[in-house]
Amino acid sequence: MSSRLLDFSKSGGCGCKIEPEKLKTILHHHETLKDSRLLVDFDSSDDAAIIELDNGQCIISSTDFFLPVVNDAYNYGRIAAANALSDIYAMGGTPILALSILGWPVDKIPLEEAQLVLKGAREICKEAGISIAGGHSIDSSEPVFGLCVTGLVDKKHIKRNNTCKPGDYLYMTKPLGLGLLSNALKHGTLSEDGYKVLLEHATHLNTIGAELGKMPEVTAMTDITGFGFLGHLYEMLGKDKGADLQLDKIPVIEEARQIALKMQYPNITTNNYNFIKDKTSGLNGLEFLWLCDPQTSGGLLFTSSVKLDVKDAVWIGNVTDGALIQLS
Repeated sequence: MSSRLLDFSKSGGCGCKIEPEKLKTILHHHETLKDSRLLVDFDSSDDAAIIELDNGQCIISSTDFFLPVVNDAYNYGRIAAANALSDIYAMGGTPILALSILGWPVDKIPLEEAQLVLKGAREICKEAGISIAGGHSIDSSEPVFGLCVTGLVDKKHIKRNNTCKPGDYLYMTKPLGLGLLSNALKHGTLSEDGYKVLLEHATHLNTIGAELGKMPEVTAMTDITGFGFLGHLYEMLGKDKGADLQLDKIPVIEEARQIALKMQYPNITTNNYNFIKDKTSGLNGLEFLWLCDPQTSGGLLFTSSVKLDVKDAVWIGNVTDGALIQLS
């Protein structure tokens, strides 16, 4: 018997992330062991950790898990796997191995549903060319699933999230609105076509990241997840750079836009907005509801020193001097 997984999910998908300011408090005293081989750690809020091997190759390590973003267990597994794999691609690398992370309310939801979660995740990992080789599970009050993923990247191909420069071109690879669609699904207002669009984008692997990693003109890269487009853009720009964004160029799923206009949105959206509002200019209307929308398995956001013609990548603006994100 199938269950409505969203009934067990307070804030599904990447919308259940701890908000940026609270996360800063949690990590305030955290330090990593000084190790010259550790090239990327948590300091820059990057997508994964990277440690260098002796042969010029580097290991990428990341983990991502969340509460259900859809009702269907099989598709929950697919989305969670695609989302976890994205961190490896966002660093310019290629995944080689995954371990599963499963929390399941064994007395509330049939175990067969958990089997379907793993089946969906296996199929996405198979598409990526890797296996789920093990993992860990617990009996929990809410269903939780994700992956710990290991990847490889040449040191010269590593893409950080904060290495862009003024004048760089900004690109993104998936439209915004996945959080809005998932929230509408939870409340029973998403259309059948909207659900198909949600699955299409949320299960699409960001494999393009491995190709972008090999391009020296690509100066920085990240993926757009729980902190929303503007939150992850701010992480990319840091405190000393800004951006000039063209609102009409930023792709948004049309049904998500219509849902936003009805003022139906995930709770974390306002947290994301409060974090970014003083760092922007021109954020005057309801566009904040998709620009701050928590994405689950969202697209890549990257910068380039030259104009590019890359499939599925849309130019949305440029990096600027100063510390303000200007919307026009």
